Amino acid sequence: MDTRISLNSLDSVTSSDPDATLTALEEQFIALAAELDRGASDPSERADGYVTAHDEALLARLDPVERAIMETPAHTVKGLSIKARHLAYVLSEYWEAPIDQIEWQGRAIRLLIEAICKIAHAPVHISQPNSGN
Repeated sequence: MDTRISLNSLDSVTSSDPDATLTALEEQFIALAAELDRGASDPSERADGYVTAHDEALLARLDPVERAIMETPAHTVKGLSIKARHLAYVLSEYWEAPIDQIEWQGRAIRLLIEAICKIAHAPVHISQPNSGN
């Protein structure tokens, strides 16, 4: 699957969905993040340095997608949940411990993200398929 981003082509997304651009960006983000996670889970490839170079290339491709998600306004709850899911990925450390063991700021962020995703009927973590959206 080719996950290269063309931000200019996203500007021309025509749809009755006001958050079609965010939806397209999330699809690219999920594909790139999954590819990055697959590489990180295979330590046998780390010996030759390929994975490090490959990871760097993936991160370079991921950066403009993440920036576009952050900069693209959300127009619906679905769009807001896409932005929240991206933030959950970026701040994944807030899901590594029980909520009562997280500092106040992290707890507030986690609870807000989870509330947005609950209202949108979307899973918090991007590795899960977006249910019903």
